[in-house]
Amino acid sequence: MAARTATIPRKKPAQTRSKATVEAILEAAARVLVEEGFDRTTTNRVAEVAGVSIGSLYQYFPNKEALLSTLAERHMSAMLGQLADMANELLDAPLEDAVRAYVRAMLAVHAVDPALHRVLTENVPRVAGLDRWREMQSQAEAIVRQYLERHRERLRPSDLDLAAFVLVTSVESVTHAAVLDRPEALREPAFANEVCELVLRYLVRS
Repeated sequence: MAARTATIPRKKPAQTRSKATVEAILEAAARVLVEEGFDRTTTNRVAEVAGVSIGSLYQYFPNKEALLSTLAERHMSAMLGQLADMANELLDAPLEDAVRAYVRAMLAVHAVDPALHRVLTENVPRVAGLDRWREMQSQAEAIVRQYLERHRERLRPSDLDLAAFVLVTSVESVTHAAVLDRPEALREPAFANEVCELVLRYLVRS
């Protein structure tokens, strides 16, 4: 079996100047990935767009897979951080309010740059594998389960571990499907309303 391509950055920037260089490289990588696609993206092209030497790029990223992996890690960490913040803020909020706030926030974040999210969704699993995705999924499920436990008396599902899995997987799948096939829907209130209804009809005891 062929070894998986290394996707871990070589080092983290410590100084202000090096941090700015890495930011420029990642911004250029996102632009090139969107405009030219993953298969046609090269580190030389990213360095050119970033305005840095290829040697400077290689100080931090060994290949284009590491660039993609870093962009995906940022995306996943931002999603997880937003979910955790919202769970804390809405811990005592009515279930309907919490669901609507979460769904609309997730759709809004993905609507900022759906073209980049499309590249990440299509390529990260085959480039970096699924282990990190699964780890982040488990963390998201734990956050959602904690919220559900607090509102157990209103819930139809009795198995909260399973309910958290269904909710996180459903919202993520619907959102990513929209990113891939109907990016304009991410900004449509009607789409957000339908996703909220999907979640609430599953969760709330009638």
